[in-house]
Amino acid sequence: MRRSLEVALVVLVSPLSAQAIGQGFELERAGHYDQAASAYFATLRAEPANVSALLGLERVLPPLNRLSELLPAARRATAASPANVTLRGILLRTYVALNEPDSARAVALRWATTSPRDEGPYREWAIALEDVHRHADARAVLLSGRQAIGRPGAFGIELAELDRLTGDWRGAAREWAATLSDAPAQLTNAVSELAEAPEAERERIARVLIGEDAAAESALLTRRLAAELLLGWGQAARAWTVFAPTVANPSSDALFALKRFADMAGARGTPDARRVRGLALARYGEMAPEPEAARAWADAARAFVEAGDRTAAREVLERVARDSSAPPDVQQLAQSAVVEALIDGGQLEEAARQLASDRRLSPEDRAGLSRRLARARIAGGGDVDGAEVALANDSSIEGLAVAGWIALYRGRLKRAQELFQAAGPYAGDRRDATERSEALALLQQVPRDSFPELGSALLLVARGDSTGAVAALSRAADRLDTSPEGGRPDILLVAGRIAGRPGGGLEQQRTALALFDEVVRTGGQGAAAPAAELEWARLLVRQGQSADAIQHLEHLILSYPGSAIVPEARRELERAKGAIPKS
Repeated sequence: MRRSLEVALVVLVSPLSAQAIGQGFELERAGHYDQAASAYFATLRAEPANVSALLGLERVLPPLNRLSELLPAARRATAASPANVTLRGILLRTYVALNEPDSARAVALRWATTSPRDEGPYREWAIALEDVHRHADARAVLLSGRQAIGRPGAFGIELAELDRLTGDWRGAAREWAATLSDAPAQLTNAVSELAEAPEAERERIARVLIGEDAAAESALLTRRLAAELLLGWGQAARAWTVFAPTVANPSSDALFALKRFADMAGARGTPDARRVRGLALARYGEMAPEPEAARAWADAARAFVEAGDRTAAREVLERVARDSSAPPDVQQLAQSAVVEALIDGGQLEEAARQLASDRRLSPEDRAGLSRRLARARIAGGGDVDGAEVALANDSSIEGLAVAGWIALYRGRLKRAQELFQAAGPYAGDRRDATERSEALALLQQVPRDSFPELGSALLLVARGDSTGAVAALSRAADRLDTSPEGGRPDILLVAGRIAGRPGGGLEQQRTALALFDEVVRTGGQGAAAPAAELEWARLLVRQGQSADAIQHLEHLILSYPGSAIVPEARRELERAKGAIPKS
């Protein structure tokens, strides 16, 4: 009968308690802490060991400066349910927060006595001490717990965090190293925490992990920790030196570590990091089964190419290209990358030979590489004839775009215009499209079907000869009618833009200013004049002459109200006046 009555009371109380807890939580969320506290206390009168209510009080009483009211409730709760570790934690934290260290110690030690192998009492105690900024006491608790439990790596993460908070980065490194021996999965967290070390502490951390302060032979995971830290700190080559011995022998663990290290290096983006990515992927290729190995070799080669290490890239790619067991798509990828590396390295004749002789390339890859070779021949030595041979009969829109440039460099303006229009605005990447649009706009202003002098001048631009190009463009402009409709201002505008590029010397900047001045004076109401005045103002701003730039921008806006560049000029005017920050 008594048991039935107890069950009935529980059934009646539990829904009411849940309702009260819900009300208290909503009041708490609304910031009504005093009303929330009343709801939680009401719940405890019915259920003294209600964890949700006690946790709620632990949250709302401190802002009300009433935390002392939690203590008797927490005592009653632990008396009612002495085995509940959550309730023990609440009581322990309350004693610490109320600065009753002897009582807190008594609770923690009683808890530890009942569970001698449990880290919970010491961890809860230390966290509570850390919350009230008693870092030294928290550290003492954790070290005491480590000794009591008898495990050297116990509480390593917590001790590392305390060392970090107190500025002892070497201590933090030692604790993370000890932790990894028992918990290898913590490597990511160790890297994340130690990576935030100030620059002055980084070498000290490295010495702890691998150098003179380290043990005679660092553990494998400790070296990996050091390597990943060094990689993140911009010391890619040293990072690989530290990391490489940890993946000397083939294993699933080594493969996983190599892939992780390669991905991290790839995210850095510097030449040294890209080269290290190539080294890691090449090592991965030595261990992995086919076809995974061949793909890794191909990716390694790309990384070497991006790093500028053409020799390493070619060695890797030739290895894959010779591997008859590699899948066809990987062989195609490798051979394509071989030709890419040859082109990027300036070995254009060898690249052409391989393009002509290798049959493993897909038609799409062959066409793309031929276009790349054509551009390289133009940029490298102005070899327009060789570029035309490389392009062959490519009728794709990308091929038409390159053919348009070849026609332009030969001075065949009408043909170049036809090819650019046929290629449309989507051939190549965004930069290609922009350059093509600018060239087409220039051609539409020059009333000639053929103009070899202009083509030769623009070829110098493609070859990177800015000084020669400016002089050649000026000579070409002099051969045209001096009226604004003759195209002369438009060619001079191009010459001025080239001369005024950021990074140019003082003499080039003077030339640019003179060219812009001439275009503004002689360009009439054509599009070249306002565009030249905008470029003039931008150059003045870069020279620190913002007041003069403002005058030009205001003149532009007033003199050419219908120009399409007026909105851009207004933005430049605001920047010059300092109204908006420079981007």
